[in-house]
This record gives sequence, structure tokens and C-alpha cells, in this order.
Amino acid sequence: MGEREADWIDSPAALADVTRELEGVDAVAIDTEFHREKTYFPHVALVQLAWDGGLALIDPLAVGLEPLAPVLTGPAVTVAHAAEQDLEVLDRSCGAVPRELFDTQVAAGFLGFSTPSLSTLVSDLVGVRLPKADRLTDWTRRPLSSTQKKYAAADVIHLLELRSIICERLDKIGRLEWARQECGLLLARQKPNDPTIAWWRMKDARSMRGSTRGVAQAVAEWREREAMRRDLPARFVLSDMAMASLVHRSPTTREQLAETRGLDAKSLRPPLVEGILAAVARGVDMPPDQLRLPPTDDLTRELRPAVALVASWIAQLARTVRIDATLLATRSDIAALLRGDPEARLATGWRAHLVGEPIRRLVEGEASLAFAGDGQLLLEERSYKAVPVDIPKTES
Repeated sequence: MGEREADWIDSPAALADVTRELEGVDAVAIDTEFHREKTYFPHVALVQLAWDGGLALIDPLAVGLEPLAPVLTGPAVTVAHAAEQDLEVLDRSCGAVPRELFDTQVAAGFLGFSTPSLSTLVSDLVGVRLPKADRLTDWTRRPLSSTQKKYAAADVIHLLELRSIICERLDKIGRLEWARQECGLLLARQKPNDPTIAWWRMKDARSMRGSTRGVAQAVAEWREREAMRRDLPARFVLSDMAMASLVHRSPTTREQLAETRGLDAKSLRPPLVEGILAAVARGVDMPPDQLRLPPTDDLTRELRPAVALVASWIAQLARTVRIDATLLATRSDIAALLRGDPEARLATGWRAHLVGEPIRRLVEGEASLAFAGDGQLLLEERSYKAVPVDIPKTES
């Protein structure tokens, strides 16, 4: 693809030409530029596409992106890097997410890269240094300069080659299917925000007790829905300090509300006052069966020491097998498996064989961990032979 200049697409006819050309390809690289600093939802400002023989920059300020939906849901594999936010953008702007996704950042984790940037992967695997992008670029400004367009195109121009290299290496070591499974899980995790669990993001959510939990859930839900309705960041609707104060004080009148720390004049306008007070009242009287409690890593006293032990072994295993440790398992993953959570990541897919089953054998006493003499931990068959410990007798 070289240094080919990207086609600028700013009309329905030009976009139709692109989608027709994409009908016959087996893979298409995609990236998006968007802004959400002052909005609740991401506002797409540019979409970059690359395919075998083609490179295009689509201007969503001039043309609707709905025609891209058949491309995403069609037979072509969508190739992207660190695609989680791009998926949200595409879903909102195109009304669709990819049928099949290959995320180069996720897949590279199976080659030992630890959450690599695109520039790192392209440099290490393709041998090309990408131009340094300007993180502060306002992608909504028009016209974009030639330098901005070059930066934008660089985000997709090497993705297909990168995918090919990663797939070839993964196939040689038997991990290509693992990467495909993980990219599938990334797609499956794309769900709309649930306002009823917005309170989980509060700093002390897990330590709350009694009616404060109901108030936190109801007020945070109100703030989230109001932010969505007005397309504003939630903190613009109600500050985090105001949220904490409301949960602590549970005001029932406008006068009490006015004394709440963190509330400004904008938050005390009539429509908002009624909404906040109604949310507080609903939270105070919330039935226990409507309370959405945050997930917990609590384990029985007997199993708590196992988390640290298993985490040490997984950290070493990640280095040994050259897989990103955070991709292999997190402490929450370990706790979920030990709790018997039916949706635990370590109980299904490629992780079940690599780490889930060994952890189960360790916890159930069928295997043991030992130092191998070189600072390494060795998971081995349990001998059931206790090492005698000479305990000095104490005088009574």
C-alpha cells in the first residue's frame, strides 16, 4: 500500500463507491477518530478504512455512516487495534458492530506483547516507524490538513499486514484460535450502559451499608439517565462530590438540598431539584430485591491465601509461555474461579485448559507449588509427603 494518499469521502455517492469496492474483500482495516470530552456519547469525527488496494478517509460530518453497516456485518473480517471504543462509535454511528473482529492489540498479547501501542507493533513486526500523532488534534475542524490526513491514514494503512504477520506467528505456536476466541469475547462484551449499576463507580460503593446503598443506586441512576438524555458527561449533571454528599445526607427538601456540598446553582433549578429529591426518596425506600450490589472478590477465609499464591504462579506462567499476564488472568478472574462463579473467564475457552484446570487441581489438593531452585515456581503432582518440622518444646 506504500505511501498512497487516502481518498477523501464526503458524499453519499463516493461512500457508495467505497462500499461497492469492499463487497469483494476478505478483510478491512478500520479506525475512528472521535470526541467525547464534553458529551456523554462519543461523537465520531473521522473513519479510516484500508483494504487490499484501497485507502479512504470518510467524513461523517458530511455523510451518514449507515451504509457501512453491511460492510461490518458482511463476510469480511474487520481488523482494528484496541477496538473497544471504536466498537461503541461504530454501533452508534452505523447501527452495527463487526460480525468478526481481529484486534491486533489483543492478538499480540498471545505473542508476549503487553498491551502494545499500534506504533510499537508496527515498528517491531512490520519494521516501519509511524508518524507521531498529535493527541490534541481537533478532528472536527474542516478542512483537515494534509499532515492530519497522513496521521489518520497511518492508523490503518499497516493493519492488514500486521494481522497477517501476527496470524502467521500465532498459527506456528498453536494460539491463533485462542486469539480469535478472545476477539470474539471482546465483541460479546459490547453492551449498552446499565444506569442501575452506575453507582458501582462511586469511590466507596463496596463499603456502603443500609439505605445509603439504595440512595446511591437511585441517585446515580438518575444522573446517568439525565446525562444520556442531555448528552453530557455525568459529572456535568452532578459532580462526584455532590453525589457523595447526597448519599450521606439523603435530603428530603429543597432547603436541605441547597445545603448539600457540591451542588451549584445549575443543579438547584426546579426540574433538576424534583428529579434529585425523587431519586433520593426512591433510594431510601428501595426494596432489597431491587438493589444491584457491586461484584465482590470476597472468598472464604480458607481460600484467600490461594489468590496470592495462584497470582504468583500465573505471573511466572505468563513470562514462560509469553502471554500478556493481564490477558491470561486478573486477580478478579482468579477470585471468580475460586468462588465457583459459573461465568468465570478461567472456566471456559482457552484459559480453562491453560490455567483454570491447573488452579482447580491446586486448590483441591491434587497438585502443589514448589520452588524449583532457580527462583521459579513449579506446579507438580502432589506427593502427600509432609516435610517434618522440628518444633522446639516450650516449658509449661
